[in-house]
Amino acid sequence: MASSQSAGGSSSMSRSRSGSQLPQLRCYHDEVAPIRVVKHHGPTLGKRFYGCGRWPRTCGFFKWVDEPDEVTELQFRLFEKDTEISQLEMEKQMLDEKVRRLKQTNLKIQDQVEELALENSVVREGLYSAKADKKMSLLFIFSWIFLES
Repeated sequence: MASSQSAGGSSSMSRSRSGSQLPQLRCYHDEVAPIRVVKHHGPTLGKRFYGCGRWPRTCGFFKWVDEPDEVTELQFRLFEKDTEISQLEMEKQMLDEKVRRLKQTNLKIQDQVEELALENSVVREGLYSAKADKKMSLLFIFSWIFLES
């Protein structure tokens, strides 16, 4: 059975009449603290509580059954934080993978840009060459025309 510290005493789990599990607490004498019900009239009438089993010479142990246990509350908050951390770690892994893919895409694009720049310089060189050839041809034609006349 699970065992933890609660309100100064120790506890383990036991079934209640409704079938839900209630912790079985131990008082400061290290004896099982029975669940009792408030019987005097007042705002707590009918409310259940754990008390020392050595009534009326009790060790002073007392805890409401429905009172949230500080340890349980802290364990729940820890669980929530662990869940949040796990979600953030998964999100980070996804973002890291996305960054890796984007870097690969960036490298491919840079390679394509370099190839296009090389092609562009070859085309420009061809155009300059063709332009120079055209000028040379025009020069020959004009010089032939002027020299013939």
